[in-house]
Amino acid sequence: MNDKLQSMETIDRPSVPPVNSVSLLRAASVKRTTLETDVNVSLHLDGSGTCKAATGIPFLDHMLDQIASHGLIDLDVQAIGDLAIDDHHTNEDVGITLGQTLAKAVGDRSGISRFGHFIAPLDEALVEVVLDFSGRPHLSYNLQIPNQRIGTYDTELVKEFFAAIVNHSQMTLHIRQLQGGNSHHIVEAAFKAFARALRMAVAIDPRRASRIPSSKGVL
Repeated sequence: MNDKLQSMETIDRPSVPPVNSVSLLRAASVKRTTLETDVNVSLHLDGSGTCKAATGIPFLDHMLDQIASHGLIDLDVQAIGDLAIDDHHTNEDVGITLGQTLAKAVGDRSGISRFGHFIAPLDEALVEVVLDFSGRPHLSYNLQIPNQRIGTYDTELVKEFFAAIVNHSQMTLHIRQLQGGNSHHIVEAAFKAFARALRMAVAIDPRRASRIPSSKGVL
């Protein structure tokens, strides 16, 4: 009887696959060169929030630092552009290249949580960001920024930056201002909320393992 029990206890059982088989190294780099700009972006989605940003646009560098710091993404953005004309081309091409790099880093988007949502306060400003790595680019942008410039940065370029990210990462992005009167606070709250929503969306869902987060099986 004891021999029978012992043999039953040592029966080989099928091994259980790891909860998450998604690659731990979710990093990517993209170089984009045009007649107007030369942009290099590298990022690591599972980083610690370090940022090296040198775009020639100080306020944009500050906002990229918010994305890295609050999104816990290691980010390196180096750009040379035709700033003697204005900041538009460099601002947009940094957004394009960052969007392409995000798309490359998440790959087929298997295992990610996909959706992200955050409401960020900054003093009197309150901005809500909701995003979906849906594979369908769409931007709903609702910031009422009182001033045309923050320092030397044209505040019209905030929308252009996010539109570029959306179109080239293929995400759905909603940005909604709930409160705010100070231009710097409104824009910075938007970037912080975007960073935290992005962090939530690209996080690995341990219960989904390596599956695509869609009932269609593809994004």
